[in-house]
Amino acid sequence: MKIHVKKGDLAESATEAAVVAHFEGEPGLDGAAARLDKMSGGFIGDVIGQGDFTGRLYQILVIYSRGSVPAKRMVAVGLGKRSDLTLERLRGAFSKAAQHIRSLNIGEFATSLDLGSVALSIDRIAEAVVEGVRLGLYQFTPFKTVDREQIREITNFTILDTENGALKIIKAAVKTAGIIADAVSFARDIVSAPANEMTPADLANEARQIARREKIKCRVLDEREMRRLGMNALLGVAGGSNEPPQMIVLEYRGGEKAGPVIALVGKGLTFDSGGISIKPSEKMDLMKDDMAGGAAVIAAVQAVSQLALPVNLVGLIPAAENLPSGKAYKPGDILKSLSGQTIEIVTTDAEGRLILADALTYACRYKPAAIIDLATLTGACVVALGDHVIGMMGTDEKLKGEIREAADLTGERVWELPLWEEYHELIKGEAADYRNSGGKAGGAITAAAFLSKFTGGYPWVHLDIAGPAWLVKEKPYIPKGASGVGVRLLVQFLRNWNRDRKSA
Repeated sequence: MKIHVKKGDLAESATEAAVVAHFEGEPGLDGAAARLDKMSGGFIGDVIGQGDFTGRLYQILVIYSRGSVPAKRMVAVGLGKRSDLTLERLRGAFSKAAQHIRSLNIGEFATSLDLGSVALSIDRIAEAVVEGVRLGLYQFTPFKTVDREQIREITNFTILDTENGALKIIKAAVKTAGIIADAVSFARDIVSAPANEMTPADLANEARQIARREKIKCRVLDEREMRRLGMNALLGVAGGSNEPPQMIVLEYRGGEKAGPVIALVGKGLTFDSGGISIKPSEKMDLMKDDMAGGAAVIAAVQAVSQLALPVNLVGLIPAAENLPSGKAYKPGDILKSLSGQTIEIVTTDAEGRLILADALTYACRYKPAAIIDLATLTGACVVALGDHVIGMMGTDEKLKGEIREAADLTGERVWELPLWEEYHELIKGEAADYRNSGGKAGGAITAAAFLSKFTGGYPWVHLDIAGPAWLVKEKPYIPKGASGVGVRLLVQFLRNWNRDRKSA
């Protein structure tokens, strides 16, 4: 879909559908909606007056103009109460409007960002609207061969404004939002891909392709190099599969040459059967999503490069399959990690923390100013928090605060769980340094406690995305399936990085 930003009045636009917004509980229209209504002879106002359209959040109204205005249709979308307006509501509302327009088999539409008096800047409004539209219209269809002609798409979306100064701001915001939306869609694509089409080697190739296009260096450590380094936790997990593991290293240098490095670490289990401790067969097909953290990291690095952010970044993605075989690691095994610390295997279905342990240790080589890992790590986090929020744990208060701010701006919300010493006691090993599982109680927390042992004392935050990574029920701008969660959160955090350091 192409997005155009042009000077003009929506009321005078010859578009298939002119989209305007209305706030709940307000008798009159505001901004661009008021101008369009006036030119149409009060069509929208009449419907509001009759109570058929109240402006409640995500409500949609379609009015056929019959020549009263150049637009063939006027589409009003409810934003809820003006006092409750947020960027997240804007994303959802314009996503719902775009989805409805697509359902009518319309190929283009236009809107204005003039919402009247609101407590949001025009650049934030523009980013939210574009993100909502782009992400809400996402479809995963590469493997569809039957009835492809029925797949509907919107090809053009136009944003109009009458002020030259605003146009410049809107164009910049639209470009930024487009880059971020592309990155989220990329993450959704590779998480949605079946495991036979997205092996560890395939994931590594995706990273290589991005590096070729962008100002990014890519190295992939193969099995032999991992063995030489002593990445035995990662190798142990991968041992049961015929697909060799890959340790993907992406480096972006946009900051000062000697400036600090931020390390992003993403779990890359391209398929997780549970290994010897095999999972129930029901819903095992969804275990292709166990590399959502790795996908988010690759996508975020891509977006950071395209945005030319002034930061130094390394993305680390340990990629493997966890399968049972005669060569698979077993409960009771002891693995010596890259850090030199030993791990007693309680269950082979606690594999994500093992591959992350070696990746986190590798991240310490960069002497990072911050380490952030993302992982579909525990079902326990889903039980605790559902699919609406990311579980957050970490060792650095400032870093956690910066993540919270980015979460609030992007709508990718986080909720902190404690990492008290009592939880660390649960992962102490008997025959080894640590156990890879502390049991069911507090499972998300003990998993994070385990990871903390491999962070080298550097500022670190763990994000458990097991809940929101794959949705069984769609949300306003997130279709069912892979959500691409974490990409926008990471990018916003990195956009804020230098600002936060200067103000410190």
